[in-house]
Amino acid sequence: MASSSDRPLDHRYRDEHPIRTLGYLFRADRRQLIAAVGVFTVKHSPVWLLPLITASIIDTVVQHAPVGRIWLSTGIILTILVLNHPLHILYVRLLYGSVRRMGTTLRSALCTRMQQLSIGYHTRVSAGVLQAKVVRDVETVEQMVQQTAETGLGAITVLVGGLVIIGVRTPEFVPVFVVVVPAAALVVARLRARLRTHNESFRHEVETLSSRVSEMTRLIPVTRAHGLEGKALHRMDGTLHRLLTSGLRLDLVNGRFGSLAWVVLNVVGVLVLAGAALVSYYGMWGVTPGDVVMLSAFLTTLTNSTTTLATLAPVITKGLESVRSVGEVLQAPELEDNEGKSEMTALRGSVTFENVGLAYDDNGPAAVRDFSLRVAPGETIALVGASGAGKSTVLNLVIGFIRPTSGRLLLDGTDMNTLDLRTYRRFVSVVPQESILFDGTIRENVAYGMDDADEEAVRAALRDANATEFVERLPQGLDTVVGEHGARLSGGQRQRLAIARALIRDPRILILDEATSALDTRSEALVQQALARLLQGRTTFVVAHRLSTVRGADRIVVMGGGRILETGTHEELLRGGGAYCELHGGQVA
Repeated sequence: MASSSDRPLDHRYRDEHPIRTLGYLFRADRRQLIAAVGVFTVKHSPVWLLPLITASIIDTVVQHAPVGRIWLSTGIILTILVLNHPLHILYVRLLYGSVRRMGTTLRSALCTRMQQLSIGYHTRVSAGVLQAKVVRDVETVEQMVQQTAETGLGAITVLVGGLVIIGVRTPEFVPVFVVVVPAAALVVARLRARLRTHNESFRHEVETLSSRVSEMTRLIPVTRAHGLEGKALHRMDGTLHRLLTSGLRLDLVNGRFGSLAWVVLNVVGVLVLAGAALVSYYGMWGVTPGDVVMLSAFLTTLTNSTTTLATLAPVITKGLESVRSVGEVLQAPELEDNEGKSEMTALRGSVTFENVGLAYDDNGPAAVRDFSLRVAPGETIALVGASGAGKSTVLNLVIGFIRPTSGRLLLDGTDMNTLDLRTYRRFVSVVPQESILFDGTIRENVAYGMDDADEEAVRAALRDANATEFVERLPQGLDTVVGEHGARLSGGQRQRLAIARALIRDPRILILDEATSALDTRSEALVQQALARLLQGRTTFVVAHRLSTVRGADRIVVMGGGRILETGTHEELLRGGGAYCELHGGQVA
């Protein structure tokens, strides 16, 4: 579903109002939504039909009309009430089903878009922000539609139904309701606005308290060590006092609001009731006793409906803002451009840099400049240098996360800019400094993305990665769940699983980014043995801080300021007495 939804959403969203975007999102379910409105109108009809039925029964009693009218009125309202349950279930299926499908389509489009966006975008926009858009913003849109439909439809049907009945039975009172109902609703809405301000103030105090408690618990070792318990409690007492004051103020405002709203509505209700009663008493306009009761009931019902519609404004505003937030991702232009480019079906592993330069910012300094290097298939290249020398930038260029801003990077003689990088990366494996594992089994982590990998292939990869020993000791072996980020494993174990994942893919190009720097001596020895097997016959780029780990490389490239300072084997560079010799001497010392 993701592939069918992301392109239309991306195209339709641009420069559109969020309402139009919502209309597009629900386009596939428009018939279900129309049916949901119809079903809701019928199921909600008792709310505005009940005053009419009540008026009919009262008039039958007062006028001593045939008793059959009572049974008819009662039968009609009972039938509608009994039908409410199945109609409500049908309404939920129609509306909520449409909303859930919309949310799923939107999340699918967001996830697809995130897979297409460049690595530069992902390094600039935090994972937490993107996660919030997929989870919270889409949920806010769903809640907005559900609440607006449920509450808004209810209020609108009551308003329309009530005014139509009043217009038919007592048309002379329509102007009264058109003036009185909005006025009463406005008073109640103004009172609620003041209440909202105090609610927000109280919420901020609660959030401050939560922050203070978190801070206090985190500082307990420091507080206890320096005998500052009294100071910490005094600071907390101030926060608690402000919360108490804010809470009492909120309670008073709540009490005033409830009382004033009740008084306003009932005073207006009594006035309308008295006016309608006087009109009926003097026989004006043919208003019956039942009409008097009906008008009194409709006043409260219509006022509440008008007030309800006013309270939907912040819900709708919040929901539309979430649509805009989601749209920021859907219309982000920083896509990795692979459309229409040549697909790679094989790779020998030759990599050639021709005067490659890269600047992350047009006005900033170049991270890599005049970088020229020919790497033969199966050769191991180690990149060394001080922090900021450009080593990681070179690795990202090889992976294709970033493109050169000058010069060319060739793969088996073909310009990388002409290739579909998704097909190229099937021949690439990366072992980073911090191995990236997901909350699944060892089998799933090692064979990630290799659907055709059988158990024997997984075990062979683990054996070559020196991981069989610890995997066999685990309770469920290959089916042991490693926990989020591999939390149930040690650093060395996680890194050996990352190497097994690289081995099972049988890559032609291998990227090792500080793969052993975070390990202890024993774990590093095991990982180094596994890496030695992994490197055989593969073009390898190694970045390592500890020079002892790159001594066996075919060539060592020493970088500084984004340039190549010198190139050679470990022995050649030591004899040369240049930058590598200084680095080596510093580490030995």
